[in-house]
Amino acid sequence: MSRSKLRSVIIWSTVAIAGAIAWGVLALSRGEEISAVWLVVAAIASYVIAYRFYARFIANKVLRVDDRRATPGERLDNGIDYQPTDRRILVGHHFAAIAGAGPLVGPVLAAQMGYLPGTMWIVFGVIFAGAVQDMVILFFSMRRNGKSLGQMARDEIGAVGGIAALVAVFSIMIILLAVLALVVVNALAKSPWGTFSIAMTIPIALFMGFYLRILRPGRVIETTVIGVGLLLLAIAAGGWVQESSLADTFTLSPETLAICLVVYGFFASVLPVWMLLAPRDYLSTFMKVGTIGLLAIGVLIAAPALQTEAVTKFASTGTGPVFSGELFPFVFIIIACGALSGFHALIASGTTPKMIQKESQVRLVGYGAMLMESFVAVMALIAACALEPGLYFAMNSPAGVVGSTVESASAAVANLGFTISPQELSAAAAAVEEQTLVARTGGAPTLAVGMSEIFASVLGGASLKAFWYHFAIMFEALFILTTVDAGTRVGRFMLQDTLGNIWKPIGRVSWKPGLWATSAVVVLAWGYFLYTGVTNPLGGINQLFPLFGIANQLLAAVALAVATTILVKSGRLKWAWVTGVPLAWDAAVTLTASWQKVFSENPAIGFFAQRDRYADALDRGEVLAPAKSLDDMRAVVTNSTVDGVLSALFAILVILVIANALWVCWKAIRSREPLPTTEEPFVESKIVAPSGLFATAEEKRELVGTGT
Repeated sequence: MSRSKLRSVIIWSTVAIAGAIAWGVLALSRGEEISAVWLVVAAIASYVIAYRFYARFIANKVLRVDDRRATPGERLDNGIDYQPTDRRILVGHHFAAIAGAGPLVGPVLAAQMGYLPGTMWIVFGVIFAGAVQDMVILFFSMRRNGKSLGQMARDEIGAVGGIAALVAVFSIMIILLAVLALVVVNALAKSPWGTFSIAMTIPIALFMGFYLRILRPGRVIETTVIGVGLLLLAIAAGGWVQESSLADTFTLSPETLAICLVVYGFFASVLPVWMLLAPRDYLSTFMKVGTIGLLAIGVLIAAPALQTEAVTKFASTGTGPVFSGELFPFVFIIIACGALSGFHALIASGTTPKMIQKESQVRLVGYGAMLMESFVAVMALIAACALEPGLYFAMNSPAGVVGSTVESASAAVANLGFTISPQELSAAAAAVEEQTLVARTGGAPTLAVGMSEIFASVLGGASLKAFWYHFAIMFEALFILTTVDAGTRVGRFMLQDTLGNIWKPIGRVSWKPGLWATSAVVVLAWGYFLYTGVTNPLGGINQLFPLFGIANQLLAAVALAVATTILVKSGRLKWAWVTGVPLAWDAAVTLTASWQKVFSENPAIGFFAQRDRYADALDRGEVLAPAKSLDDMRAVVTNSTVDGVLSALFAILVILVIANALWVCWKAIRSREPLPTTEEPFVESKIVAPSGLFATAEEKRELVGTGT
């Protein structure tokens, strides 16, 4: 055995042993405090082993990546949507585009069930399902000129399944974008610091785009240093603005923020990708990764204990105050991004496949970026589980459970089996300069409190806890916004692909009238639900918010069905399990959840049961929380009905897609000749570029040979 090979064996064996020990501690410890460090070690060890071995196996054996083949970014380069982009910028863009609200708030809410179920799903889910989906869909879309997920479904599965997929994918897409935009609005509505800092990322990104393309082409590191320096200055200046006379200028109403987001989403969709979208996402990635990296360092230094049990009583009873339902299937719905997310398949078949330089880069961009997002989810789970359970449940339980005062919240939490005094609740709010932390549902405030606790224990102590809390709120808004702009562009691609089946000119992404018209339709669609939602607590996207988790995971089922079908049709039946097994699991989870949301007799779970409860109360003239009037009661009845109908409709559409995919797979297996696919023919590439983040010795020699 050579010295280098021996060194490799020792290194990977050490990583494997460290990971095994960490998982053992997490799984076997009961009734004692566990350090969050074990969770970090278990996650990182699992990620690096999966990337080194499983991702390489999929890229080389299953997908058979070929760097001799030109990508659509090279063949169709038009300077607007198709643009071969340095893999360092592209992985930043892709990560920023996929990493939204899900990995931040989903794990926080799932902490109700304990730290172990969420941790296992986040880590093993991403390794065997989420990152696999992202990489495989990215590869197959790249081989088809960057076609959208819905269009690939129509082309590869057939008319019936394809039309069902197109309808399901586009409608779910609009819901997801409106929900993400609402989270941004809620985060920025009272934060001049966050609003200023995020607004400044736009001119900084424009400068970076022109600098890298026109002033100093190819100078990625140089551009990065300048951009990151300006970003840090913008963040610091945001703090100054908040304490200055300019604070009122950057304190915008929810309605104004909604309009600003719609306008920004339109321009992000129509401007050349190199000008705004890619550099802004790349810039945001430094903020995201840097903050999460600092949080991980803080955990390693402070070693906070996980206050939550490994598995709580709510996992089996399904009566938790944060969300109702048992561990299966609802933990796997609440935690989507970070483990498996259908939204990612839209990005992987939207902007990214049109920008990738070499086929082998799908491992870094598709699989690697998803692992990064999964680690974000792990850190969010740690931040939630490191809080005292009494504070956690006081914050995340709705007002109907804990009331609106610290006294009522303390009593309600005691009824749940936890303790926290009114004085402790008041002190926790004062420490972060908030009027109250009671019933601050949604996960984002809890994450901010958890992050402030960890950061303050390492940097600044209790005196800086408020600073870190407001920094975390701004960070969350920035984290989520990048999914809205990239998602809008992807929605435009999807709509162009769909309408292109009827009228071919509009399907050409370079045709500007079609580009502008479809972009306007997409932003106005999610913008309508957003604006109505911020003006009416029971209207607009608030009406559809309960569909977010299930709709997202149903979308993943469509993506995995498309990927499995293409594998079988292309003669790779023996590798179809790579996407087929995650498909079977996701279908079982999401269809079970859909069934319960439609047919459960528990009003806390079933939409129609909730409708009946409120309708009966309305007949008696009663007003039930969260309604405050009879008109609100009627709105709840309408919302429950709409949500129930849409849940059933989405489930039926996905069943049609899966059934049609199974039929096509059966025909492909039985056929003596390969079934036709829409993969583009081979064109030789002239680009030489590294596959990973850092060039290997061989790749460096190739780059020198080309004079790059």
